[in-house]
Amino acid sequence: MKTPFYEIHKALGAKIVNFHGWEMPLLYSGIVDEHINVRTSVGLFDVSHMGRFKIRGSTAYGCIQNLLTNDVSKLRDRQAVYSPMCNESGGIVDDIIAFRINMEDFLVVCNASNREKDLEWIVEHSQLAAVENVSDRIALLALQGPLAQHTLQKVVALDLDQLRPFEFAFAKIFGTECMISRTGYTGEDGFELFFDASKVEIWNRLMDAGSQFTIKPAGLGARDTLRLEAGLMLYGNDIDENTTPLEVPLKWAVKFEKDFIGKRALMNMQVTRKLVGFEVLEKRIPRRGNEVMVNGLKVGFVTSGSFSPTLKKPIGFCFVPIQVQIGQSIEVDIGGKLYKAKVTSTRFYRRK
Repeated sequence: MKTPFYEIHKALGAKIVNFHGWEMPLLYSGIVDEHINVRTSVGLFDVSHMGRFKIRGSTAYGCIQNLLTNDVSKLRDRQAVYSPMCNESGGIVDDIIAFRINMEDFLVVCNASNREKDLEWIVEHSQLAAVENVSDRIALLALQGPLAQHTLQKVVALDLDQLRPFEFAFAKIFGTECMISRTGYTGEDGFELFFDASKVEIWNRLMDAGSQFTIKPAGLGARDTLRLEAGLMLYGNDIDENTTPLEVPLKWAVKFEKDFIGKRALMNMQVTRKLVGFEVLEKRIPRRGNEVMVNGLKVGFVTSGSFSPTLKKPIGFCFVPIQVQIGQSIEVDIGGKLYKAKVTSTRFYRRK
């Protein structure tokens, strides 16, 4: 499968890889170069491979509130919320962002790998709301970095200072109606732009607008290292249906004061493991699946690992017993050899 911007990626010389059936750009100028450019300037990502569903009707609010562990009642019109979506056992079906256009009109964005599964799950629990898959009709670009607002403000009449994090608005960009949300997956300030999938020229015009800020295209490689530094979960690596929000740093998004699918299971759960961050104290990069040892005993495994371009050292996430504390020494088996590591917060980087 290809997004509307596939030919642009090829023309830019991107290295294309298969990502859950999608032919997506892994990198253009290089993962580290693109990563640093997003941290210091602005980068443009094609994220049109992600799923987008409209949920509408008089029961739309009840449907969303029942599906998500987070509390949709806290939203006003044109606000968004991040939330796990759990099954009856408390396992994470997906982590999504729900946008409230109004009480009878929501847009849900889900992971690319879960498009079909999520659509079936939402339809099954729709409470008679109308569920429509609009993924192929709406393109999605992410403009991320400290100069993202400067870039976007050049091409939109909307005062972006009025748009707070997880708020969105509608405005025209190059004559095309867009939904502009202050959201992203990099740990930086930035925006996600939803618009008619036929308007592919918006990519090049945004690149032109950002040229004075050294804007660069960024691929899946930089997206992964950026989100890892920012402590953001990746579905399929760090979370899945065998993982609950209470075992990973998503407890804040579980609101037990309301009802939702999986609430009973989560309330009765005895949590015995947790996801933590770690940094390897030697120059070896951990990878998903590497075994984690404490005092010579295997206690868990790495879910994500990479070299941090910002911190200049190898970092990762891993599961460990609930008793393990930040600062504690662990060992990671990389290529059959044990390397010393230190447990940390999952949040390696915070924007100043």
